[in-house]
This record gives sequence, C-alpha cells and structure tokens, in this order.
Amino acid sequence: MALDNEILQRWQKAEVLLIGGSAGSFKLFFSVVKNIDADINKIIILIMHRKKNFFSEIEKLFAEHSRIYLKEIADKDILQKNTIYIAPANYHTLIEKEGYFSLDVSDPVWYSKPSIDVTFESAADVFKERCAAILLSGANQDGAEGLLKLRQCGSLTIVQDPTEAEMAEMPRSAVELDAADFVLKTEDIIQLIRT
Repeated sequence: MALDNEILQRWQKAEVLLIGGSAGSFKLFFSVVKNIDADINKIIILIMHRKKNFFSEIEKLFAEHSRIYLKEIADKDILQKNTIYIAPANYHTLIEKEGYFSLDVSDPVWYSKPSIDVTFESAADVFKERCAAILLSGANQDGAEGLLKLRQCGSLTIVQDPTEAEMAEMPRSAVELDAADFVLKTEDIIQLIRT
C-alpha cells in the first residue's frame, strides 16, 4: 500500500520511533539508519537480536553512515531527540516514565536478550500515541505482543510485509495478532523514514 494521509499524520505526531528486528533484518536496519534525516526530531530506538557475548561492529558501521548522533544505550541514559539508540546485547532495554533507559538482566524472552517485546511494552506505557513502532524480519515471535500493546495504547504500529521479509515468522506473528495498523513494503518503510 502507498503511504496515505492517516499514516503520514500519525508519523508526524510521533516523538519516538522504535524499530525491532532479528534474523534477516540487518540490511533494512542499515538502510533505515542511512535514510534518517538530520532533522527528524524523534528519539529513535533500535532493538536487534544479537548473539550473547558476540562483539559487534554494528554501532561503528551504523555511526559512520548516520546523519545524526548514534550510540549504544547505557543504563540511565536520558532519551533525547535526533539520536539513534541501539539496545545493547545481553540486556533488556526498558524506558522509564521519567525519560531515561534502564537495563535489565532478567531471563531471555523468546530466547532473546535484548527482547523486542520488553522494550515495546515499556514504551507503550510511557509514550502511548506519541510513539511509532516498526517490526521487521525475524525467525521467532518476539515483538508481536509488544506491538499489539503499543497499538492498543494508540501508537502507530507498522509491520514489514512478511512476503518481503527474509524471515517471515516475526512480522507474520504480528499480523496474525492484529498488532499492525499498517503492513508496508520495504520501499514504503524507507519512504516513511525519509518524510
């Protein structure tokens, strides 16, 4: 579907953009980071499944191609607009109502830490309709329940079209739960990021 007025209006109102993904989502994450405009005026939070104790150059690679400040989240970091935050491996990332991140070491959810569900659910409680969330490719159901909670709280919820996802399980689970306001083709997700 093309981007209609409803999605564009709700996108403009969102102060926070959450993007979750797992297997098969790296290229789209990278493309999103490259296409975020310098004056997007949103807090951007990326939650990517990463292997335990696996040193990653993701932050360095993304930072080299981003037009705005990008950093891995540390405990008690204050949320600021025009910043891209990446959830660290081996922790769940939560958003506190006072406007800062907290990192949690509890058990994995859907075999994953960070869990997309954990971050999405905490954002729903804090931001409600001031949030937009996008769920990308992945091989398990993490993110679907969190996206549903966001939708129920009034957030704009978007799922990558499962037919275009490298691993369809994650976006398909969200669609089956009726967690998505919109199911978008990959090119439409990039177009939305650019608006």
